[in-house]
Order: sequence, then C-alpha cells, then structure tokens
Amino acid sequence: MVERYALSPMKELWTVESNLRRWLSVEFAVMEAYEQLGFIPPNTTERARANALLDLSLFEKYERETDHEIVAFIKMATKNMGDEARYFHYGLTSSDVIDTALSLALVEACEILLEELRKLLKSLWRLANRHRYTITIGRTHGVHAEPTSFGLKVLNWYAEMKRNQERLEMVKEHTKVGKISGAVGNYANVPPQVEELALKKLGLKPTPVSSQIVNRDHHALLVMVLALIASGIERISTEIRHLQRTEVLEAREPFKEGQKGSSAMPHKQNPILCERLCGLSRIVRSFVITALENNNLWHERDISHSSAERYIFPDITQTLHYMLVKANYLIQNLSVDEEKMLENLNLTRGLIYSEKVMLKLVEKGMKRNEAYDLVQSLALRCWKTKGDFKSLVEQNIPTLSKEELEQIFDSRDFLKWVDQIFSRFEGE
Repeated sequence: MVERYALSPMKELWTVESNLRRWLSVEFAVMEAYEQLGFIPPNTTERARANALLDLSLFEKYERETDHEIVAFIKMATKNMGDEARYFHYGLTSSDVIDTALSLALVEACEILLEELRKLLKSLWRLANRHRYTITIGRTHGVHAEPTSFGLKVLNWYAEMKRNQERLEMVKEHTKVGKISGAVGNYANVPPQVEELALKKLGLKPTPVSSQIVNRDHHALLVMVLALIASGIERISTEIRHLQRTEVLEAREPFKEGQKGSSAMPHKQNPILCERLCGLSRIVRSFVITALENNNLWHERDISHSSAERYIFPDITQTLHYMLVKANYLIQNLSVDEEKMLENLNLTRGLIYSEKVMLKLVEKGMKRNEAYDLVQSLALRCWKTKGDFKSLVEQNIPTLSKEELEQIFDSRDFLKWVDQIFSRFEGE
C-alpha cells in the first residue's frame, strides 16, 4: 500500500502484528471449544494464553527457515509453552486459521468503511437540502438540457451512496464466515461442533460447506461492492471536475490557504482532489478482476489466490477508506456559485424552454410532430441569429398568450416537484 493514501485506523488493521494477533485469537477460540466440549484438559487454553509468544523478529526468522508462515507462527507462539502446546493448532490446517482470521479482518474493515460512509451520507444530505431550490442547468451529453435543482443533483449522489451503504452492510454479513474443518474441509480431524463453537466465540458462522478454504465467491462479492462505492465517489468527483471548468465554474473543490495549483502558472486552482479520487477509483476497480479469478482454484484448493490477496485486501480497503475520508472533506467544503449557475442557465437565451413550448402547443390541439418541427425550426433560427427564443416564439406563434408565455419561460416551474422527490427520503 502506498503510505500516502494509508490512513488510521485502517492501515493498522493490516500490519503483520495485527494479523498474528488474529491468528492467535482463532487458535485460542478453537482450543476453548475443544476444552468446553471435553476433548482437551481443563485450563489448557488459559495456560496457552499466558505462555503464548508474539515476537515479530522471531516469526520472521522462523519463516525464513521454514518458508511456511503458519509453521513459523506455531513455532513462535508455542516457544514458551509447556504441555499445552500439544493442543495448539490441533486438527487444523493452515487455511482454518488464515481464512477465518481474514474474515475477522474484512468484517472489521467493513465496519471502518461503514463509519466513513455514514459521515459522507450526512454531508451529502446537508448539501442537498442547502441547495434544494438552487436552480441550475441540467446537462445531457454535456449539452444544456433543462433547468433542475442543484440539490437534486446532490440528492442523486446521496441516493447512490445510500444504496452502497445497504450493499456494504449486506456483504459484511456475507463475509462473517469462517471454517474450522481441516485439510480438505471434511472434518476428519476436527469435529463440526468445535467449528461451530469456536466461530461463535469469534462472531462468525460456519460456511455451510468448504474445501480447504472458504470459497472465494464470498470475497469477490465484497470486492465488487467496494468497487461500486469507489465508482460512486468517482461519479461525484467527475461532476465537480466538470463544474469547476473555467467556462462553467458553478462549483469548486476546496483550495486551502497556501495551496498552489501550478508550479508555472500562479493563477491556477486545479481540481486535484477530484482527479485523485478518480484515479484511485480505477485502482479499486482493477481488483475486481483479480478477486473473480481467485474464485477458480484447483480441486480442494491451491494457493494461487494467496499472493494476490496479500495485495488486494489491504490495498482496496485502505484506498477506499482514504477515498471516503477525502470525499467527505470535498463535500463539506464544496464551493457552490449560485450566481454563476443562473448566468449559465441563460446562456442559450431561452432555448432550454423549447419542450415546454412544444407541450403547450400539443395541449392547445397541435399534433406533436408538427409542434416539434415548428419549435425546432425556431430553435435553430435562434442558434443561428443568436436571438432571444422567447421573442421568436411570441412573434411566430400568436396562439400563445402573454400569460402562457410567462408560465412557459418561468424556470421555477422546473422545481415544482422537488419537495416530493425529497420526501422519498423522509427521516434521513
């Protein structure tokens, strides 16, 4: 992981020491289960906890010697143990420990991400309500379409992030699985009761059937949801980048005191934060392919997924955590220029009301195709002559009264259902 984008508390979750501690917690939960079910002597787990050693340098030494991290872990952990060491890792295979501990890490990562996502949702909701009635031009294909509310634009971002929150909560539950079922998952050397009891102590549940591993479709689903969240942040960032263009300048990301936009041009205030978030989203999305390919392993398992997962899980969770923190900062400090929005709204000299003119003619009895062609001919003339569309309509369509024209060319009419749309999110 690039240290530049690693923030607490997510980065501490993926240290070697944190990983070893999770492995110990799995081993002790299994020993407690054995002990509770009467398979090993009383107080065995207590003695193992008291005498267990966690020494990073020793672990690294043993790993260099054995070229096997779980064997090195067991040698390190049991170095100071007595007879209780016999029951440490009893009946288990490496993946029982690694995969179950990985689930613990991923669940905790989801909780950290959910906390930041809730903060972002709160900021989006506040911004949306602040600009509920701020009129702005809506754009399709990058071209002026019809007026809308800037608050509705933000509400659209909010709705997507709300769905992402629901997805992340759902996939967190799907990730709360482990396996303590032995070398090929058939419980030959560890009873199912031990698995059920040990995982319950860890806040997990058994995957209904496993091979030597927890099947990687669980993990692929999580990665896809995380990629969706990153994609949503990119969508917000892309919109703000467009709105910050000099020709538009309706919204700008924060530019703090002392910040520099260019080493050559002192006037520049570039949307570097939004661009950074867009770039990081590409990284997050790229992990989806790896996660899907990790699902296809030989027979009961191989370890082609292992090396890839050492990258993707720490990197995707830390990167998305950074993105959520910075996206919240972006929304909280976004500069919105309502006057510029109004200025841009009028750039086309009234052409954005063309549909309302057409629909009014249809209401008054004209065939739709005829009304469309008539209004389009006036619109094209307006483009060519740079004239005022309302004046052209008034001069060429005498069937429309002054009162009707005033209503047609009133931008506030485009916001008449805004409150009803917001009401769909009552109680947020």
